[in-house]
Amino acid sequence: MSLRTPLAQARGLGSAHAGVHHWWMQRLTALALIPLCLWFVWACTGLVGAGYLEARAFVANPVNALLFASLVIAMFWHAQLGLQVVIEDYVHTHWLEVSMQVLVRFAAALGVLAALLAIIRITLGGA
Repeated sequence: MSLRTPLAQARGLGSAHAGVHHWWMQRLTALALIPLCLWFVWACTGLVGAGYLEARAFVANPVNALLFASLVIAMFWHAQLGLQVVIEDYVHTHWLEVSMQVLVRFAAALGVLAALLAIIRITLGGA
């Protein structure tokens, strides 16, 4: 017989323990994406009609490169968090759920690394 109340026994157990962090990260990345996407649309509309060298010079600017990198990181992180929830909610076969979660994380990491490598190469003047 335990002297603890049911609420005391439930605290810190189950998905409610880590779910708030996931929820907050999803909201924070969404909030970060609002100004970053507005900047991206402004940047794209400003480059309409620009040539390759002008577009490359725009991306090579350190401030623009930093904003592009921030956009890419926030976008892939937000997408990974959203896909994680979808997989958890709709995939009920354990091995398939785990496999898909791993695949989504690797795909997001690969996407971020590829985009950051491209941004770094453009910023540093590589081919």
